[in-house]
Amino acid sequence: MTLDPATSEKITGYRPQKAPPEWDHICGHVRMLVAASADRSPYRVERLLTATTRLAVWCHRSGLPDDPEVWLRHETIDAFILTGCTDLAPSSAQTYRSWLRHMRAMRAMLAWLERGEQAPPPMTAPKTVSPPYSPAQLGQLRGWAERLPGQARGDALALMALAFGCGLTSGEVAAVRTGHLRRLDSGAIVVTVSDTERLIVCRAAWEDVLARAADQPGDRFVFRPGRAARHAKSTKRPSTPKETATPELSPSGSAPTASASASSARPRPRQLSRTS
Repeated sequence: MTLDPATSEKITGYRPQKAPPEWDHICGHVRMLVAASADRSPYRVERLLTATTRLAVWCHRSGLPDDPEVWLRHETIDAFILTGCTDLAPSSAQTYRSWLRHMRAMRAMLAWLERGEQAPPPMTAPKTVSPPYSPAQLGQLRGWAERLPGQARGDALALMALAFGCGLTSGEVAAVRTGHLRRLDSGAIVVTVSDTERLIVCRAAWEDVLARAADQPGDRFVFRPGRAARHAKSTKRPSTPKETATPELSPSGSAPTASASASSARPRPRQLSRTS
């Protein structure tokens, strides 16, 4: 990597206006780090020099090794921002953090290139999310569940009632027991979410499923009641005989499993605060 003469001059000639006593000891590492990332960085080289110098001085005074690998660890940068930038405005401190983390990323990329390997592509999240199931699709799924044989039918309906009807996550679904269900005088079913203070009123369309579960004797799990452990091994749809096909849902043309998350059934059910 070759820097242009102006950038090289700025780096080699840099010295803080009020150079700390440690400067002569750390200056070589500071210049090396900035030179390694300046060519690929969108930030001005003067800003990288300032931030790196401040980080290096803080590390030295904190008793950390004078090692750039240690300086650019995520935990070192975060500790520096929290305790070494208290004189800066929060926004300025976060800017320093962005600069230093960018330098870490550039250094990692150079390490890949030095080994003659292709740098891994950056991880990205999809820009769009799948739309929620429509009422028609939910009706198709329920119709499929109603036709399942034996315990598979009860498991599928319980899963859908807790996920679609109450908006619970997979972990919350697995933890609900019949003792967490309460039938109000109006006929509504209220679910107490385990280990929280949340009370969820089930959607009317799914009340009958949870009402049947609430009427069962004893205190057992609502979903897969035969298990002993709180967390089910899987919250995917129950296995079914090969001749029982899942519905083809439009418009995607594929059948989602009955373990679809609660976010697929927005808007979420009404939540009540527990009162004494």
